[in-house]
Amino acid sequence: MSDEDGYFGESVAARYDESAADRFTPDAVVPAVDLLAELAGEGRALEFGVGTGRIALPLSDRGVPVHGIDMSRAMTSRLTAKPGGDAVGVTIGDFATTRVPGTFTVAYLVFNTINNLTTQDAQVDCFRNAAAHLAPGGCFVIEVGVPELRLLPPGQTAVPFRIGPGGWAFDTYDTATQAMSSNYVTLVDGRPEYEYYPFRYVWPAELDLMARLAGLRLRDRWEGWTRKPFTHESRGHVSVWEKPAD
Repeated sequence: MSDEDGYFGESVAARYDESAADRFTPDAVVPAVDLLAELAGEGRALEFGVGTGRIALPLSDRGVPVHGIDMSRAMTSRLTAKPGGDAVGVTIGDFATTRVPGTFTVAYLVFNTINNLTTQDAQVDCFRNAAAHLAPGGCFVIEVGVPELRLLPPGQTAVPFRIGPGGWAFDTYDTATQAMSSNYVTLVDGRPEYEYYPFRYVWPAELDLMARLAGLRLRDRWEGWTRKPFTHESRGHVSVWEKPAD
């Protein structure tokens, strides 16, 4: 971790939108915004790990008041510099514990961001923080992958997911602790550059238990934002937990 922005400092923020360009396409963004706007209704939305505003900005453009929490000033400075960025409130801090004023009808985490919390305690705290921000009847939404342990042969701890002339990338797994990491080796002017990002993978049933500890209950789970059914073959899920109405 290089600076106060954690693993998402200036060097990452400067090229984040380009490196994740496939996540900024209408096919990736519109279904997510559709669902979140539906859940927000006439209320406000709170994004944990708001980053450069991939979801917050189009959701705000729909007329939903959006506030975001993020540790990285470098990432959020890109958000506020974009058209419409001044309409999205930003608080700098750890989204597992940082509180902001008011209540929200939906809080959400997208693109595996729950895994950026590298301990179970921090993930539990995140659910509690979401629940504390939600109005009665409000929802907490998480988009995250299903751990791909089925790809690990006996004795192997690494799974490659990108191999090419410009470099390669692989995930590592520790099944005893649920620690994992994404590792990138990129060739720049013929020289290798290495990047490492730690995570903690988490199972759907484990998330459901965290939700129960926070006083939330599972309402829906789909394979993705288009609401395809979640099955044992699904590689990811979008889950919605609801705070009981008073």
